[in-house]
Amino acid sequence: MTTLTETRLPQHDPLVHGELMHVASHVQRFNGECMVNTLMMDGFDFPFKYGRKNKCRNLKGKQVDLSYYPSIEVIADFEMNIMKVVQLKVIAME
Repeated sequence: MTTLTETRLPQHDPLVHGELMHVASHVQRFNGECMVNTLMMDGFDFPFKYGRKNKCRNLKGKQVDLSYYPSIEVIADFEMNIMKVVQLKVIAME
């Protein structure tokens, strides 16, 4: 039996799925309509971003499964690589 992730990956070419990723840093900030969450993962040099309507618990030190799209964000005329998270699942609570 195939999982939902296995069926989505071929349909959405740039979609990437990472399993058991360790969260090094988690920052939440209000941006007009929603809370923007920024995660930094161990072993990665770019941020993983997603939005929520409400504040959520701190994910620092947790292990998560992520599905995300690579993207580029322009901040003050500098292009930054970011990852837009479309699915997040907390695996282990430490």
